[in-house]
Amino acid sequence: MAAAAGCDSGSTTEAATVGAREPGCPAVLAEAQRAVKAAEDINAPWSGPTRGPDAVPGKTIAYVAQTMTNPGVSGVAKGVQEAAEVVGWDVRTFDGEGTPTGIKSAFAEALALKPSGIVIGGFDPAAAAGQAERASAAGIPLIGWHATSTPGPSTDPELFTNVTTRVEEVAEISADWIIARSEGHAGVVLFTDASIPFAKRKSDLIRKRLAACSDVELLSLQDISIPEANTRTVDEVASLQSRFGDRWTYSAAINDLYFDHAAPALRAAGHKGDGAPFNIGAGDGDPSAFERINGKRYQAATVPEPLSEQGWQIVDEFNRAFAGEPASGYVAPVHITTADNSGGALSWDSEGYRQAYRKIWDR
Repeated sequence: MAAAAGCDSGSTTEAATVGAREPGCPAVLAEAQRAVKAAEDINAPWSGPTRGPDAVPGKTIAYVAQTMTNPGVSGVAKGVQEAAEVVGWDVRTFDGEGTPTGIKSAFAEALALKPSGIVIGGFDPAAAAGQAERASAAGIPLIGWHATSTPGPSTDPELFTNVTTRVEEVAEISADWIIARSEGHAGVVLFTDASIPFAKRKSDLIRKRLAACSDVELLSLQDISIPEANTRTVDEVASLQSRFGDRWTYSAAINDLYFDHAAPALRAAGHKGDGAPFNIGAGDGDPSAFERINGKRYQAATVPEPLSEQGWQIVDEFNRAFAGEPASGYVAPVHITTADNSGGALSWDSEGYRQAYRKIWDR
C-alpha cells in the first residue's frame, strides 16, 4: 500500500523523515486548539434560519433512500418524518436497497405517487438521471441529502438545494483534532476510498492540514474501498501494527466504518480501547461510532452529521420551495463528539433547531 509523508508534501516515501521546521508547530497548534474547542461545544446557540414562510398545507414528500440500512440515510428519513408531522404533510419512503437497479425502481415508484417534492437520500442523482429529469419536467422540486459534494442549490444536477456539511470543514477539523490532542506530535494513519472522488478529496484535505504541522507525520495512506472494508481492514491494521508499532499514535478515516473493522485487529495486537492509536472518523457519526466512543473502544472521536436536524432542514427547504422562496443557504457547522461531551447519546443534533423551525412555520 503506497504511503505518503505528512510533513514534507514533496516526499512519497513511507514514513518520511520530519522536515527541518519549527518543532511542534506552535502557531498551527494554537489555531487547532481554538477550532477544536469551538467544535466540541455542545451549547453553541442555534445558527440556522430564524425566518421563513409559514407552513404550506397539504403536501406529500417522497423520500428516495439509497438504502435504509445506511444509518445516515435512515436517520435523516426519521427527521423528515418527524418534521413533516409537525407541518401536517405526508411522507412516503422508497428504499433503493443500495443497488443502481433498486434506486431507479424506488425513484420510479416515488414518481408514480405524484408527490409535491422528492428527497434524493444519499445517492448521486446521476444514478437515476432519467427519473430525476422527469421529476424536474413535472415541476417537482428535488432536494438532496449528500446528493452532491457541496451544500446548497445546484443546476447540474438540478436540485432546489443539497443538505450536507462542508467537506473542507469536516476534513480540517478532523486534522485539527489530531494536532490539538497530540500537541503537535503524532504518527498518523489515514484510511480512505480513493475510488470515490468525494472521499478522496476529503482525505487529500486531511493530509494537507496535517502537513501544516512539522512534527505530525503521515505514516501511511490506506486506500481501502468501502465495500471491501469488512474484509480488508483487519489484515491491513495488523500489517500497520507490525510496520510502525508505537510510532502509530493516531488515525483518521473518511468515515467511522473503518474503525468498526479495525477494532478486532487492534484488540488482538494488545491495544487498549482507550489508548493509542486514537481514532477519529471524519464524518457520518452513526450510532455504532457513538457506542465505540462512549465505551472507549478503539474510537476516540467522530465528526457527526446532525441527521435529525438535517431532516428538519429538508422539510423547511421544501416549504420555501412551495412558497416560491429561495433556499435558506444554511449549512450546519462542524461538531466533534468525544466521550467527554456525548452525554451517552447515540447521535448529535444542535440545540434549538426544533423550536426554531416550529417558530418559522408557526406550528
